[in-house]
Amino acid sequence: MSAEPPSDDKPPAVCVTAAKCARCGQPVQARYRPFCSQRCAEIDLGSWFTERYRVATDEPPTDAPPKGEEEP
Repeated sequence: MSAEPPSDDKPPAVCVTAAKCARCGQPVQARYRPFCSQRCAEIDLGSWFTERYRVATDEPPTDAPPKGEEEP
């Protein structure tokens, strides 16, 4: 039996870059990941609280009347 020589194929090199703040693009600080500071984290949280960010859904709002019906 003949054995095949070991393959010299190496996995492709991966280029890893430093993570950037999700809010401002500055380098991320481990303590506030994925943000660079508490300020950016709190600005982002405030955006969720004031509903600037929303998760898309096909469901109608629970406080809205069904389609075709109007409130009295």
